[in-house]
Amino acid sequence: MHAANATHGPLAVALLPLALVAIGELQLKIDPHCVAGTPRGCFADMILANATIYTADAALPFAAAMAVRTGRVLRVGDYESVKELKGPRTYELNLSGNVVLPGFIDSHVHFVDGGLQVLPLRLGICHFRIACWYYSLNMLQLTRVPLRGVRSKDEFISKVKEATRGAVICSFCCLQGSKLCFSAVRAFYTLHNTNISETCTFSEQISIQDSGYSEEVGIMMLGVVISLLLLGWMIYHQIIQCVFKLVWLSRMDGHMGIANSLAMKIAGIDSSTNDPIGGTIIRTAEGGPTGLLVDTAMKLMLDVTEKVSTHERREALLRASRHALMRGVTTVVDVGSYFSGVTAEKAWQDFSDVYEWAHSMQNMMIRVCLFFPMPTWSRVSDLIRENGRSLSQWIHLGGVKAFLDGSLGSSSALFHEPYEGDPGNYGLQATDIDSLLNRTLESDKSGLQVAIHAIGDKANDMLLDMFDKVVDLNGVKDRRFRVCTYTVTVLQVSDINPLQAIKTAMSRKPPGWEVPWIPAERLTLDGSLKAHTISAAYACFLDHAVGSLSPGKHADFVVLPSTSWDDFSGDLPAHVLATYVSGKLAYP
Repeated sequence: MHAANATHGPLAVALLPLALVAIGELQLKIDPHCVAGTPRGCFADMILANATIYTADAALPFAAAMAVRTGRVLRVGDYESVKELKGPRTYELNLSGNVVLPGFIDSHVHFVDGGLQVLPLRLGICHFRIACWYYSLNMLQLTRVPLRGVRSKDEFISKVKEATRGAVICSFCCLQGSKLCFSAVRAFYTLHNTNISETCTFSEQISIQDSGYSEEVGIMMLGVVISLLLLGWMIYHQIIQCVFKLVWLSRMDGHMGIANSLAMKIAGIDSSTNDPIGGTIIRTAEGGPTGLLVDTAMKLMLDVTEKVSTHERREALLRASRHALMRGVTTVVDVGSYFSGVTAEKAWQDFSDVYEWAHSMQNMMIRVCLFFPMPTWSRVSDLIRENGRSLSQWIHLGGVKAFLDGSLGSSSALFHEPYEGDPGNYGLQATDIDSLLNRTLESDKSGLQVAIHAIGDKANDMLLDMFDKVVDLNGVKDRRFRVCTYTVTVLQVSDINPLQAIKTAMSRKPPGWEVPWIPAERLTLDGSLKAHTISAAYACFLDHAVGSLSPGKHADFVVLPSTSWDDFSGDLPAHVLATYVSGKLAYP
Protein backbone atom coordinates (compact mmCIF):
# COMPACT_ATOMS: atom_id res chain seq x y z
CA MET A 1 0.00 0.00 0.00
CA HIS A 2 1.40 3.39 -1.00
CA ALA A 3 1.65 6.12 1.58
CA ALA A 4 -1.13 8.68 1.27
CA ASN A 5 1.18 11.54 0.43
CA ALA A 6 3.60 9.62 -1.77
CA THR A 7 4.38 10.73 -5.31
CA HIS A 8 5.42 8.43 -8.09
CA GLY A 9 6.77 8.66 -11.63
CA PRO A 10 5.08 7.70 -14.91
CA LEU A 11 5.76 3.99 -14.45
CA ALA A 12 3.48 4.05 -11.44
CA VAL A 13 0.54 4.79 -13.74
CA ALA A 14 0.38 1.17 -14.81
CA LEU A 15 0.83 -0.08 -11.27
CA LEU A 16 -1.68 2.07 -9.41
CA PRO A 17 -3.66 -0.26 -7.12
CA LEU A 18 -7.36 -0.12 -7.82
CA ALA A 19 -8.11 -0.17 -4.11
CA LEU A 20 -6.57 3.26 -3.66
CA VAL A 21 -9.23 4.86 -5.81
CA ALA A 22 -12.05 2.38 -5.25
CA ILE A 23 -15.47 4.02 -4.98
CA GLY A 24 -19.06 2.86 -5.13
CA GLU A 25 -20.58 2.22 -8.56
CA LEU A 26 -23.31 4.78 -7.96
CA GLN A 27 -21.66 8.09 -8.79
CA LEU A 28 -23.18 11.23 -7.28
CA LYS A 29 -22.55 14.74 -8.51
CA ILE A 30 -19.98 16.59 -6.47
CA ASP A 31 -21.21 18.93 -3.79
CA PRO A 32 -20.83 22.44 -5.29
CA HIS A 33 -19.28 23.60 -2.02
CA CYS A 34 -16.46 21.11 -2.61
CA VAL A 35 -15.77 22.70 -5.99
CA ALA A 36 -15.84 26.25 -4.73
CA GLY A 37 -13.83 25.76 -1.54
CA THR A 38 -12.38 23.18 0.80
CA PRO A 39 -14.90 22.63 3.57
CA ARG A 40 -14.19 19.86 6.03
CA GLY A 41 -14.49 16.40 4.45
CA CYS A 42 -14.30 17.57 0.83
CA PHE A 43 -10.86 16.20 0.13
CA ALA A 44 -9.89 14.55 -3.14
CA ASP A 45 -9.61 10.81 -3.56
CA MET A 46 -6.82 11.29 -6.07
CA ILE A 47 -4.68 14.15 -7.38
CA LEU A 48 -2.77 14.18 -10.66
CA ALA A 49 0.30 16.35 -10.27
CA ASN A 50 2.99 17.58 -12.63
CA ALA A 51 0.90 16.65 -15.66
CA THR A 52 0.27 18.21 -19.07
CA ILE A 53 -3.54 18.18 -19.09
CA TYR A 54 -5.53 19.06 -22.19
CA THR A 55 -9.02 19.66 -20.78
CA ALA A 56 -11.06 20.26 -23.99
CA ASP A 57 -12.74 23.00 -21.93
CA ALA A 58 -12.55 26.44 -23.51
CA ALA A 59 -12.65 28.07 -20.06
CA LEU A 60 -9.32 26.47 -19.12
CA PRO A 61 -7.74 24.62 -22.09
CA PHE A 62 -4.66 23.40 -20.21
CA ALA A 63 -3.82 22.56 -16.63
CA ALA A 64 -0.98 21.02 -14.64
CA ALA A 65 -3.00 19.28 -11.93
CA MET A 66 -6.41 17.72 -11.37
CA ALA A 67 -8.28 16.54 -8.30
CA VAL A 68 -10.81 13.68 -8.45
CA ARG A 69 -13.50 12.90 -5.88
CA THR A 70 -16.15 10.14 -6.01
CA GLY A 71 -15.36 9.46 -9.64
CA ARG A 72 -15.76 13.03 -10.85
CA VAL A 73 -13.43 15.92 -11.56
CA LEU A 74 -13.25 18.09 -8.44
CA ARG A 75 -10.87 20.77 -9.65
CA VAL A 76 -8.35 21.47 -12.43
CA GLY A 77 -5.64 24.13 -12.48
CA ASP A 78 -2.11 24.56 -11.28
CA TYR A 79 -0.79 22.46 -8.43
CA GLU A 80 -1.09 25.29 -5.90
CA SER A 81 -4.84 25.51 -6.49
CA VAL A 82 -5.31 21.74 -6.21
CA LYS A 83 -3.00 20.71 -3.37
CA GLU A 84 -5.30 22.20 -0.73
CA LEU A 85 -7.72 19.40 -1.61
CA LYS A 86 -5.22 16.77 -0.47
CA GLY A 87 -6.39 14.98 2.63
CA PRO A 88 -4.97 12.17 4.74
CA ARG A 89 -6.39 9.52 2.37
CA THR A 90 -5.69 11.30 -0.92
CA TYR A 91 -3.52 9.44 -3.41
CA GLU A 92 -1.23 11.75 -5.38
CA LEU A 93 0.19 10.62 -8.71
CA ASN A 94 3.17 12.52 -10.10
CA LEU A 95 3.06 12.15 -13.90
CA SER A 96 6.41 13.89 -14.60
CA GLY A 97 4.92 15.86 -17.48
CA ASN A 98 2.94 13.08 -19.17
CA VAL A 99 0.10 14.29 -21.40
CA VAL A 100 -3.43 13.67 -20.11
CA LEU A 101 -6.49 13.88 -22.38
CA PRO A 102 -10.22 13.43 -21.74
CA GLY A 103 -11.32 9.87 -22.44
CA PHE A 104 -12.00 9.42 -26.13
CA ILE A 105 -15.55 9.05 -27.43
CA ASP A 106 -16.25 6.94 -30.49
CA SER A 107 -19.35 8.39 -32.12
CA HIS A 108 -20.38 5.37 -34.18
CA VAL A 109 -19.80 1.74 -33.29
CA HIS A 110 -21.55 -1.59 -33.75
CA PHE A 111 -20.16 -2.69 -30.44
CA VAL A 112 -21.36 -6.26 -29.97
CA ASP A 113 -20.78 -7.16 -33.62
CA GLY A 114 -17.35 -5.56 -33.40
CA GLY A 115 -16.57 -7.69 -30.35
CA LEU A 116 -17.60 -10.80 -32.25
CA GLN A 117 -14.99 -10.04 -34.90
CA VAL A 118 -12.20 -10.75 -32.46
CA LEU A 119 -13.69 -13.99 -31.13
CA PRO A 120 -11.49 -17.04 -31.72
CA LEU A 121 -12.47 -19.99 -33.89
CA ARG A 122 -15.10 -22.00 -32.11
CA LEU A 123 -16.01 -25.65 -32.63
CA GLY A 124 -19.36 -26.71 -31.27
CA ILE A 125 -20.28 -30.20 -30.19
CA CYS A 126 -23.73 -31.52 -31.02
CA HIS A 127 -24.55 -34.74 -29.20
CA PHE A 128 -27.11 -37.00 -30.84
CA ARG A 129 -28.13 -39.85 -28.54
CA ILE A 130 -30.40 -42.01 -30.64
CA ALA A 131 -32.42 -44.82 -29.00
CA CYS A 132 -29.88 -45.26 -26.23
CA TRP A 133 -26.97 -45.41 -28.71
CA TYR A 134 -24.50 -42.60 -28.15
CA TYR A 135 -23.22 -40.74 -31.15
CA SER A 136 -21.56 -37.37 -31.43
CA LEU A 137 -21.15 -35.14 -34.42
CA ASN A 138 -18.60 -32.33 -34.40
CA MET A 139 -19.66 -29.34 -36.44
CA LEU A 140 -18.04 -26.00 -37.13
CA GLN A 141 -20.71 -23.60 -35.95
CA LEU A 142 -19.23 -20.21 -36.72
CA THR A 143 -15.89 -19.13 -38.12
CA ARG A 144 -14.83 -15.50 -38.48
CA VAL A 145 -12.34 -15.06 -41.26
CA PRO A 146 -9.82 -12.19 -40.89
CA LEU A 147 -9.81 -10.71 -44.40
CA ARG A 148 -8.71 -7.15 -43.66
CA GLY A 149 -5.71 -6.30 -45.83
CA VAL A 150 -6.28 -9.14 -48.31
CA ARG A 151 -5.30 -7.94 -51.79
CA SER A 152 -5.62 -10.96 -54.08
CA LYS A 153 -8.03 -13.76 -54.94
CA ASP A 154 -5.48 -16.43 -54.01
CA GLU A 155 -4.89 -14.87 -50.60
CA PHE A 156 -8.65 -14.61 -50.10
CA ILE A 157 -9.16 -18.31 -50.82
CA SER A 158 -6.20 -19.24 -48.65
CA LYS A 159 -7.63 -17.31 -45.69
CA VAL A 160 -11.00 -19.01 -46.00
CA LYS A 161 -9.37 -22.46 -46.22
CA GLU A 162 -7.25 -21.72 -43.19
CA ALA A 163 -10.29 -20.63 -41.19
CA THR A 164 -12.15 -23.86 -41.97
CA ARG A 165 -9.19 -26.14 -41.31
CA GLY A 166 -10.06 -28.75 -38.73
CA ALA A 167 -13.79 -28.64 -39.37
CA VAL A 168 -15.15 -32.18 -39.32
CA ILE A 169 -18.29 -31.64 -41.31
CA CYS A 170 -18.73 -28.27 -42.95
CA SER A 171 -18.13 -24.56 -42.61
CA PHE A 172 -21.68 -23.35 -43.05
CA CYS A 173 -22.85 -22.10 -39.66
CA CYS A 174 -23.65 -25.79 -39.41
CA LEU A 175 -26.79 -26.63 -41.15
CA GLN A 176 -28.91 -24.57 -38.80
CA GLY A 177 -30.99 -23.84 -41.86
CA SER A 178 -31.16 -27.47 -42.91
CA LYS A 179 -34.45 -28.34 -41.27
CA LEU A 180 -34.59 -31.78 -42.84
CA CYS A 181 -31.56 -33.15 -41.02
CA PHE A 182 -32.35 -31.60 -37.67
CA SER A 183 -36.04 -32.51 -37.83
CA ALA A 184 -35.06 -36.14 -38.32
CA VAL A 185 -32.64 -36.04 -35.41
CA ARG A 186 -35.21 -34.42 -33.16
CA ALA A 187 -37.61 -37.22 -34.08
CA PHE A 188 -35.33 -39.66 -32.28
CA TYR A 189 -34.70 -39.83 -28.57
CA THR A 190 -32.32 -37.20 -27.19
CA LEU A 191 -30.87 -38.32 -23.90
CA HIS A 192 -28.15 -37.02 -21.59
CA ASN A 193 -26.25 -40.05 -20.30
CA THR A 194 -24.70 -43.16 -21.73
CA ASN A 195 -25.97 -45.46 -18.96
CA ILE A 196 -28.67 -47.51 -20.68
CA SER A 197 -30.71 -48.05 -17.52
CA GLU A 198 -30.91 -44.29 -16.97
CA THR A 199 -31.10 -42.97 -20.51
CA CYS A 200 -33.44 -45.22 -22.44
CA THR A 201 -36.84 -43.68 -22.90
CA PHE A 202 -38.33 -47.19 -22.74
CA SER A 203 -36.17 -48.41 -19.84
CA GLU A 204 -39.18 -49.26 -17.73
CA GLN A 205 -40.57 -51.48 -20.55
CA ILE A 206 -37.32 -53.25 -21.38
CA SER A 207 -36.02 -56.23 -19.54
CA ILE A 208 -32.25 -56.37 -19.64
CA GLN A 209 -31.13 -59.83 -18.67
CA ASP A 210 -27.85 -61.70 -18.65
CA SER A 211 -29.35 -64.37 -20.87
CA GLY A 212 -30.16 -61.98 -23.71
CA TYR A 213 -32.55 -59.31 -24.90
CA SER A 214 -36.32 -59.39 -24.62
CA GLU A 215 -38.63 -59.17 -27.61
CA GLU A 216 -39.14 -55.50 -26.90
CA VAL A 217 -35.38 -54.90 -27.10
CA GLY A 218 -35.22 -56.72 -30.43
CA ILE A 219 -37.99 -54.58 -31.87
CA MET A 220 -36.28 -51.46 -30.62
CA MET A 221 -32.93 -52.52 -32.09
CA LEU A 222 -34.61 -53.06 -35.46
CA GLY A 223 -35.99 -49.55 -35.18
CA VAL A 224 -32.52 -48.24 -34.37
CA VAL A 225 -31.04 -49.92 -37.46
CA ILE A 226 -33.74 -48.45 -39.70
CA SER A 227 -33.32 -45.05 -38.07
CA LEU A 228 -29.56 -45.12 -38.53
CA LEU A 229 -29.93 -46.08 -42.19
CA LEU A 230 -32.29 -43.15 -42.69
CA LEU A 231 -29.98 -40.82 -40.80
CA GLY A 232 -27.00 -42.04 -42.81
CA TRP A 233 -28.84 -41.33 -46.05
CA MET A 234 -29.65 -37.81 -44.89
CA ILE A 235 -26.11 -37.22 -43.66
CA TYR A 236 -24.78 -38.27 -47.05
CA HIS A 237 -27.12 -35.98 -48.94
CA GLN A 238 -27.22 -33.10 -46.50
CA ILE A 239 -23.74 -33.03 -44.97
CA ILE A 240 -21.06 -35.08 -46.69
CA GLN A 241 -21.63 -33.24 -49.93
CA CYS A 242 -20.91 -29.93 -48.23
CA VAL A 243 -17.58 -30.72 -46.59
CA PHE A 244 -15.60 -27.46 -46.76
CA LYS A 245 -17.97 -26.17 -49.46
CA LEU A 246 -20.69 -24.19 -47.73
CA VAL A 247 -19.60 -20.56 -47.41
CA TRP A 248 -21.27 -17.31 -46.37
CA LEU A 249 -18.99 -14.32 -45.84
CA SER A 250 -20.33 -10.89 -44.92
CA ARG A 251 -18.45 -7.68 -45.53
CA MET A 252 -17.41 -5.95 -42.31
CA ASP A 253 -19.50 -2.83 -43.09
CA GLY A 254 -22.65 -4.94 -42.97
CA HIS A 255 -23.78 -3.99 -46.48
CA MET A 256 -22.65 -6.93 -48.60
CA GLY A 257 -22.07 -10.65 -48.34
CA ILE A 258 -21.01 -13.48 -50.62
CA ALA A 259 -22.36 -17.03 -50.64
CA ASN A 260 -21.19 -20.03 -52.65
CA SER A 261 -23.55 -22.10 -54.79
CA LEU A 262 -24.40 -24.69 -52.15
CA ALA A 263 -25.16 -22.03 -49.55
CA MET A 264 -27.48 -20.30 -52.02
CA LYS A 265 -29.18 -23.61 -52.77
CA ILE A 266 -29.98 -24.14 -49.10
CA ALA A 267 -31.22 -20.54 -48.83
CA GLY A 268 -33.38 -21.00 -51.92
CA ILE A 269 -31.66 -18.31 -53.97
CA ASP A 270 -31.75 -18.88 -57.74
CA SER A 271 -32.39 -17.04 -60.99
CA SER A 272 -36.09 -16.71 -60.18
CA THR A 273 -35.49 -14.95 -56.85
CA ASN A 274 -36.52 -11.30 -57.03
CA ASP A 275 -34.44 -8.45 -55.65
CA PRO A 276 -35.93 -7.25 -52.35
CA ILE A 277 -36.70 -3.59 -51.81
CA GLY A 278 -33.47 -1.84 -50.83
CA GLY A 279 -31.26 -4.72 -51.92
CA THR A 280 -29.69 -6.38 -54.94
CA ILE A 281 -28.77 -9.91 -55.93
CA ILE A 282 -25.77 -9.45 -58.22
CA ARG A 283 -26.33 -11.64 -61.27
CA THR A 284 -24.42 -13.14 -64.17
CA ALA A 285 -25.10 -12.13 -67.76
CA GLU A 286 -27.52 -15.06 -67.94
CA GLY A 287 -29.45 -13.84 -64.89
CA GLY A 288 -28.20 -16.37 -62.36
CA PRO A 289 -27.02 -15.23 -58.90
CA THR A 290 -23.26 -14.73 -58.56
CA GLY A 291 -23.40 -15.12 -54.79
CA LEU A 292 -22.99 -11.41 -54.04
CA LEU A 293 -25.90 -10.10 -52.00
CA VAL A 294 -26.14 -6.36 -51.31
CA ASP A 295 -27.92 -4.71 -48.37
CA THR A 296 -31.43 -6.09 -47.75
CA ALA A 297 -30.75 -9.03 -50.10
CA MET A 298 -28.47 -10.41 -47.38
CA LYS A 299 -31.57 -11.25 -45.36
CA LEU A 300 -32.08 -14.20 -47.70
CA MET A 301 -28.95 -15.77 -46.24
CA LEU A 302 -29.24 -14.39 -42.72
CA ASP A 303 -32.56 -16.16 -42.31
CA VAL A 304 -30.85 -19.55 -42.54
CA THR A 305 -27.50 -18.96 -40.86
CA GLU A 306 -26.82 -19.74 -37.26
CA LYS A 307 -27.72 -17.16 -34.64
CA VAL A 308 -24.95 -16.18 -32.24
CA SER A 309 -25.68 -17.35 -28.72
CA THR A 310 -26.44 -15.00 -25.85
CA HIS A 311 -23.26 -16.11 -24.09
CA GLU A 312 -21.16 -15.27 -27.15
CA ARG A 313 -22.76 -11.84 -27.47
CA ARG A 314 -22.09 -11.10 -23.82
CA GLU A 315 -18.48 -12.16 -24.21
CA ALA A 316 -18.28 -9.97 -27.31
CA LEU A 317 -19.35 -6.91 -25.28
CA LEU A 318 -16.65 -7.57 -22.71
CA ARG A 319 -14.03 -8.11 -25.42
CA ALA A 320 -15.04 -4.94 -27.24
CA SER A 321 -14.97 -2.97 -23.99
CA ARG A 322 -11.46 -4.15 -23.10
CA HIS A 323 -10.28 -3.38 -26.63
CA ALA A 324 -11.78 0.11 -26.48
CA LEU A 325 -10.17 0.85 -23.11
CA MET A 326 -6.82 -0.29 -24.48
CA ARG A 327 -7.21 2.43 -27.12
CA GLY A 328 -8.27 5.10 -24.63
CA VAL A 329 -11.99 5.03 -25.48
CA THR A 330 -14.23 5.51 -22.43
CA THR A 331 -17.58 6.24 -24.12
CA VAL A 332 -19.13 4.86 -27.31
CA VAL A 333 -22.26 5.58 -29.31
CA ASP A 334 -23.55 2.14 -30.20
CA VAL A 335 -25.95 2.17 -33.14
CA GLY A 336 -26.52 -1.52 -32.55
CA SER A 337 -26.75 -4.75 -34.49
CA TYR A 338 -29.04 -3.14 -37.03
CA PHE A 339 -28.15 -3.30 -40.69
CA SER A 340 -30.06 -3.46 -43.93
CA GLY A 341 -31.88 -6.76 -44.01
CA VAL A 342 -31.43 -7.47 -40.29
CA THR A 343 -34.49 -7.68 -38.07
CA ALA A 344 -34.97 -4.79 -35.68
CA GLU A 345 -35.50 -7.25 -32.83
CA LYS A 346 -31.80 -8.15 -32.80
CA ALA A 347 -30.89 -4.71 -31.44
CA TRP A 348 -33.46 -5.08 -28.66
CA GLN A 349 -32.12 -8.52 -27.80
CA ASP A 350 -28.67 -6.99 -27.39
CA PHE A 351 -30.17 -4.39 -25.09
CA SER A 352 -31.96 -6.88 -22.85
CA ASP A 353 -29.67 -9.92 -23.08
CA VAL A 354 -26.33 -8.13 -23.18
CA TYR A 355 -26.39 -4.56 -21.87
CA GLU A 356 -28.97 -5.02 -19.12
CA TRP A 357 -27.20 -8.23 -18.12
CA ALA A 358 -23.81 -6.51 -17.98
CA HIS A 359 -25.25 -3.68 -15.93
CA SER A 360 -27.00 -5.99 -13.48
CA MET A 361 -23.81 -8.03 -13.05
CA GLN A 362 -21.69 -4.86 -12.65
CA ASN A 363 -19.73 -5.81 -15.77
CA MET A 364 -20.02 -2.50 -17.59
CA MET A 365 -16.55 -1.09 -18.24
CA ILE A 366 -17.28 1.92 -20.44
CA ARG A 367 -20.20 4.26 -21.02
CA VAL A 368 -22.57 3.63 -23.91
CA CYS A 369 -25.14 5.76 -25.68
CA LEU A 370 -27.57 3.40 -27.41
CA PHE A 371 -29.51 3.93 -30.63
CA PHE A 372 -32.33 1.64 -31.69
CA PRO A 373 -33.97 0.84 -35.07
CA MET A 374 -36.26 3.68 -36.13
CA PRO A 375 -39.19 1.33 -36.90
CA THR A 376 -39.34 0.72 -33.12
CA TRP A 377 -39.36 4.42 -32.17
CA SER A 378 -42.49 4.13 -30.02
CA ARG A 379 -40.85 1.37 -27.99
CA VAL A 380 -37.81 3.59 -27.38
CA SER A 381 -40.07 6.48 -26.39
CA ASP A 382 -41.90 4.27 -23.88
CA LEU A 383 -38.61 3.05 -22.42
CA ILE A 384 -37.38 6.62 -21.88
CA ARG A 385 -40.70 7.68 -20.40
CA GLU A 386 -40.49 4.84 -17.89
CA ASN A 387 -36.78 5.07 -16.99
CA GLY A 388 -35.46 8.43 -18.11
CA ARG A 389 -32.70 8.90 -20.67
CA SER A 390 -29.94 7.55 -18.44
CA LEU A 391 -30.48 4.13 -16.92
CA SER A 392 -27.29 4.73 -14.92
CA GLN A 393 -23.92 6.39 -15.35
CA TRP A 394 -23.13 3.60 -17.83
CA ILE A 395 -26.14 3.36 -20.14
CA HIS A 396 -27.72 6.35 -21.89
CA LEU A 397 -30.68 5.99 -24.25
CA GLY A 398 -29.78 8.08 -27.27
CA GLY A 399 -32.42 7.72 -29.96
CA VAL A 400 -33.21 5.92 -33.20
CA LYS A 401 -31.40 5.10 -36.43
CA ALA A 402 -32.52 4.45 -40.01
CA PHE A 403 -30.90 3.80 -43.40
CA LEU A 404 -31.29 5.84 -46.58
CA ASP A 405 -28.67 4.13 -48.76
CA GLY A 406 -25.88 1.54 -48.70
CA SER A 407 -22.10 1.88 -48.56
CA LEU A 408 -19.23 2.87 -50.82
CA GLY A 409 -17.39 -0.40 -50.40
CA SER A 410 -20.46 -2.32 -51.52
CA SER A 411 -21.15 0.13 -54.40
CA SER A 412 -24.59 0.73 -52.94
CA ALA A 413 -24.22 4.31 -51.63
CA LEU A 414 -26.68 6.49 -53.56
CA PHE A 415 -25.07 9.02 -55.95
CA HIS A 416 -26.24 11.44 -58.61
CA GLU A 417 -23.66 9.97 -61.00
CA PRO A 418 -23.07 6.27 -61.77
CA TYR A 419 -20.19 4.29 -60.38
CA GLU A 420 -17.04 4.19 -62.48
CA GLY A 421 -17.01 1.04 -64.60
CA ASP A 422 -20.66 0.34 -63.80
CA PRO A 423 -22.70 2.88 -65.79
CA GLY A 424 -26.06 1.51 -64.73
CA ASN A 425 -25.34 1.58 -61.00
CA TYR A 426 -26.18 4.73 -59.05
CA GLY A 427 -26.42 2.91 -55.72
CA LEU A 428 -29.46 1.89 -53.71
CA GLN A 429 -32.15 3.79 -51.89
CA ALA A 430 -32.76 1.62 -48.86
CA THR A 431 -35.92 3.34 -47.62
CA ASP A 432 -38.87 5.10 -49.20
CA ILE A 433 -38.33 8.78 -48.45
CA ASP A 434 -41.97 9.47 -47.52
CA SER A 435 -41.98 6.57 -45.08
CA LEU A 436 -38.69 7.77 -43.63
CA LEU A 437 -40.10 11.30 -43.26
CA ASN A 438 -43.18 10.07 -41.39
CA ARG A 439 -41.15 7.96 -38.97
CA THR A 440 -38.68 10.79 -38.43
CA LEU A 441 -41.53 13.20 -37.66
CA GLU A 442 -43.00 10.84 -35.08
CA SER A 443 -39.59 10.11 -33.53
CA ASP A 444 -38.80 13.81 -33.38
CA LYS A 445 -42.16 14.67 -31.81
CA SER A 446 -41.50 12.14 -29.07
CA GLY A 447 -38.18 13.81 -28.25
CA LEU A 448 -35.89 11.17 -29.70
CA GLN A 449 -32.59 12.05 -31.33
CA VAL A 450 -32.55 10.88 -34.96
CA ALA A 451 -29.54 9.36 -36.71
CA ILE A 452 -29.77 8.39 -40.38
CA HIS A 453 -27.22 6.54 -42.48
CA ALA A 454 -26.51 8.41 -45.73
CA ILE A 455 -23.25 7.99 -47.66
CA GLY A 456 -23.73 9.10 -51.27
CA ASP A 457 -24.20 12.72 -52.34
CA LYS A 458 -27.74 12.11 -53.58
CA ALA A 459 -28.67 10.37 -50.34
CA ASN A 460 -27.29 13.30 -48.33
CA ASP A 461 -29.15 15.83 -50.49
CA MET A 462 -32.39 13.92 -49.93
CA LEU A 463 -31.72 13.66 -46.21
CA LEU A 464 -30.93 17.34 -45.69
CA ASP A 465 -34.08 18.33 -47.58
CA MET A 466 -36.05 15.94 -45.38
CA PHE A 467 -34.55 17.41 -42.21
CA ASP A 468 -35.69 20.86 -43.40
CA LYS A 469 -39.24 19.50 -43.70
CA VAL A 470 -39.05 18.10 -40.19
CA VAL A 471 -38.04 21.50 -38.81
CA ASP A 472 -40.82 23.22 -40.78
CA LEU A 473 -43.47 20.77 -39.55
CA ASN A 474 -42.32 20.18 -35.96
CA GLY A 475 -40.79 23.56 -35.18
CA VAL A 476 -37.34 24.72 -34.13
CA LYS A 477 -35.63 23.05 -31.16
CA ASP A 478 -32.29 21.57 -30.14
CA ARG A 479 -32.36 18.30 -32.11
CA ARG A 480 -28.76 17.58 -33.03
CA PHE A 481 -29.66 15.47 -36.07
CA ARG A 482 -27.00 12.87 -36.79
CA VAL A 483 -25.93 11.93 -40.32
CA CYS A 484 -23.96 8.68 -40.32
CA THR A 485 -21.37 8.91 -43.08
CA TYR A 486 -18.55 6.67 -41.79
CA THR A 487 -15.92 9.36 -42.09
CA VAL A 488 -14.27 8.41 -38.79
CA THR A 489 -13.35 5.24 -37.00
CA VAL A 490 -16.20 2.78 -36.66
CA LEU A 491 -15.77 -0.40 -34.62
CA GLN A 492 -16.70 -3.31 -36.91
CA VAL A 493 -16.24 -1.28 -40.10
CA SER A 494 -12.68 -0.46 -39.05
CA ASP A 495 -10.62 -1.01 -35.96
CA ILE A 496 -11.34 1.34 -33.08
CA ASN A 497 -8.25 3.54 -32.84
CA PRO A 498 -8.82 7.22 -32.01
CA LEU A 499 -5.15 8.18 -31.94
CA GLN A 500 -4.76 6.88 -35.48
CA ALA A 501 -8.01 8.59 -36.50
CA ILE A 502 -6.77 11.90 -35.06
CA LYS A 503 -3.53 11.56 -36.98
CA THR A 504 -5.39 10.72 -40.19
CA ALA A 505 -7.75 13.68 -39.78
CA MET A 506 -4.74 15.98 -39.51
CA SER A 507 -2.81 14.54 -42.45
CA ARG A 508 -5.73 13.30 -44.63
CA LYS A 509 -3.56 10.26 -45.33
CA PRO A 510 -4.97 6.93 -44.16
CA PRO A 511 -2.39 4.28 -43.19
CA GLY A 512 -0.46 3.19 -46.27
CA TRP A 513 -1.30 6.30 -48.30
CA GLU A 514 1.47 8.57 -49.55
CA VAL A 515 -0.67 11.35 -51.03
CA PRO A 516 -3.29 13.12 -48.88
CA TRP A 517 -6.95 12.94 -49.91
CA ILE A 518 -8.47 16.44 -50.25
CA PRO A 519 -5.75 18.08 -48.13
CA ALA A 520 -7.77 21.29 -47.84
CA GLU A 521 -10.01 19.46 -45.38
CA ARG A 522 -7.25 18.73 -42.89
CA LEU A 523 -8.16 19.34 -39.25
CA THR A 524 -5.95 21.04 -36.70
CA LEU A 525 -4.76 19.05 -33.70
CA ASP A 526 -7.15 20.93 -31.45
CA GLY A 527 -10.07 20.37 -33.85
CA SER A 528 -9.35 16.68 -34.19
CA LEU A 529 -8.97 16.18 -30.43
CA LYS A 530 -12.28 17.93 -29.80
CA ALA A 531 -13.96 15.79 -32.47
CA HIS A 532 -13.10 12.79 -30.30
CA THR A 533 -13.94 14.40 -26.97
CA ILE A 534 -16.20 17.39 -26.28
CA SER A 535 -17.73 17.66 -29.76
CA ALA A 536 -18.52 13.95 -29.76
CA ALA A 537 -20.15 14.36 -26.34
CA TYR A 538 -22.22 17.31 -27.59
CA ALA A 539 -23.37 15.29 -30.60
CA CYS A 540 -25.06 12.72 -28.34
CA PHE A 541 -26.32 15.10 -25.61
CA LEU A 542 -23.72 13.90 -23.12
CA ASP A 543 -21.61 17.07 -22.95
CA HIS A 544 -22.94 17.73 -19.44
CA ALA A 545 -21.29 14.54 -18.18
CA VAL A 546 -18.27 13.65 -20.36
CA GLY A 547 -16.08 15.02 -23.13
CA SER A 548 -13.94 17.45 -21.14
CA LEU A 549 -12.04 17.47 -17.86
CA SER A 550 -14.26 20.03 -16.21
CA PRO A 551 -15.40 20.18 -12.56
CA GLY A 552 -18.43 18.00 -11.96
CA LYS A 553 -17.94 15.71 -14.99
CA HIS A 554 -16.94 12.07 -14.87
CA ALA A 555 -13.19 11.66 -14.35
CA ASP A 556 -12.62 9.70 -17.57
CA PHE A 557 -9.14 10.34 -18.94
CA VAL A 558 -6.16 8.80 -20.68
CA VAL A 559 -2.47 9.14 -19.93
CA LEU A 560 -0.13 9.16 -22.93
CA PRO A 561 3.58 8.33 -23.12
CA SER A 562 4.36 11.84 -24.44
CA THR A 563 6.04 13.89 -21.70
CA SER A 564 5.27 17.39 -23.03
CA TRP A 565 2.77 19.06 -25.33
CA ASP A 566 5.48 19.73 -27.90
CA ASP A 567 6.42 16.06 -27.79
CA PHE A 568 2.77 15.06 -28.28
CA SER A 569 1.89 17.53 -31.05
CA GLY A 570 5.09 16.82 -32.94
CA ASP A 571 4.71 13.06 -32.97
CA LEU A 572 1.38 11.58 -31.92
CA PRO A 573 1.93 8.32 -30.03
CA ALA A 574 0.43 5.09 -31.32
CA HIS A 575 -0.83 3.89 -27.95
CA VAL A 576 -2.04 5.07 -24.56
CA LEU A 577 -0.18 4.41 -21.34
CA ALA A 578 -3.27 4.16 -19.15
CA THR A 579 -7.05 4.69 -19.26
CA TYR A 580 -9.13 5.78 -16.29
CA VAL A 581 -12.92 5.61 -15.97
CA SER A 582 -14.56 7.44 -13.04
CA GLY A 583 -11.12 7.93 -11.58
CA LYS A 584 -10.40 4.20 -11.58
CA LEU A 585 -7.61 2.58 -13.54
CA ALA A 586 -9.40 0.61 -16.28
CA TYR A 587 -6.39 -0.16 -18.51
CA PRO A 588 -3.91 -1.74 -18.21
